[in-house]
Amino acid sequence: MGQGFDTKSVHVTMKRDNSIPTKVTPIHQTSAFTFKNLDDIENFYAGERDYLYTRVGNPNTDELGQSVANLEEAPAGIATSSGLSAILVGILSIAKAGDHVVASQDLYGGTYELLANELTGFGIEVSFVSYTEDIERHIQSNTVLLYTESITNPLLRVEDLKKVVQIAEKYKLKTMVDNTFATPYLVRPYSLGVNLVAHSATKYIGGHSDITAGVLVGDEDLVAIARQKCVNLGSNLSPFEAWLTVRGLKTLAVRMERHVHNAEQVANTLRNHPAVDKVYYPEFVSERGHGAIVTIDITKSANVETFLQSLSWIKIVATLAGVETTVSYPLGTSHRSLPKEAQEKLGITKGLIRISVGIEDADDIISTLIHALDLAKSEVE
Repeated sequence: MGQGFDTKSVHVTMKRDNSIPTKVTPIHQTSAFTFKNLDDIENFYAGERDYLYTRVGNPNTDELGQSVANLEEAPAGIATSSGLSAILVGILSIAKAGDHVVASQDLYGGTYELLANELTGFGIEVSFVSYTEDIERHIQSNTVLLYTESITNPLLRVEDLKKVVQIAEKYKLKTMVDNTFATPYLVRPYSLGVNLVAHSATKYIGGHSDITAGVLVGDEDLVAIARQKCVNLGSNLSPFEAWLTVRGLKTLAVRMERHVHNAEQVANTLRNHPAVDKVYYPEFVSERGHGAIVTIDITKSANVETFLQSLSWIKIVATLAGVETTVSYPLGTSHRSLPKEAQEKLGITKGLIRISVGIEDADDIISTLIHALDLAKSEVE
């Protein structure tokens, strides 16, 4: 088989039962697996059998975890119930009570809540800092982890992962990166030296807005610990959702190619619209493109409610990355729980709109957005 990413994304999945030569892995929709006798049960605990109970492991969830790991060029991976659960078990594979995590301040709001409100309950200290400034001065004697996103949500800052890895190696720390926005199509953090890579597979990995799932890949020893955390915390993914996510994964490359192509056209066009104060879109992510999300700020120039109400077929949602173009309102959804001072510092304004650019005709996407912006602009004139 060829080694190109597009080929691998189609053929990277694994069939589990060679005695039944199905083209696609069957759905192992079972809560438990049967045993012949007590010795057979012991075979599972001795590592001679793969499956006992679906919370502990299932062929479909294993297929998803390993498939994404292969695309990320990592040795091991696990599937979890959501992106946040992947992040949680990943952090807990490294940090324990008394440890300290240095996290980027411009994270997805749900991740911010997890780190700020839940990890502290486990006795883990978290500092949110600007990763564009001096990270090293925030490292303490009990720091164990640097945590960030490859492309931040929602302001699309592209992280300097090589710098983060260099700092971590200097201080003998672990690194973890949320690669949801970039996907392995654009960025493969593990190949740059990052220890753990998390995905909300709900987004581009699944790609069709019909599943909720997470994936964590990376160093074998850390993924093994995270796998046990996932079992103990009940953060496993269902077989059917794993199967659907793998089905979506096979079209990741062709979807991302169109997403990225359309997003670049949207960003370039909206920069010149009088209702848009600022366009957030990366200048460079990789040779394959610069991302599929465009964020705009219309705080001063247009009426945000009119804009959102005038989008016709473009839906308002609290998520992203489906094949359909959608918009979200960070201040009212993903980042509403951040302290007001943090919102203001990051630029989460009343007019900030995150556009998840779909795979429709680019001209249709652009004309619909411009029509809504024109109406919103007229409201303030």
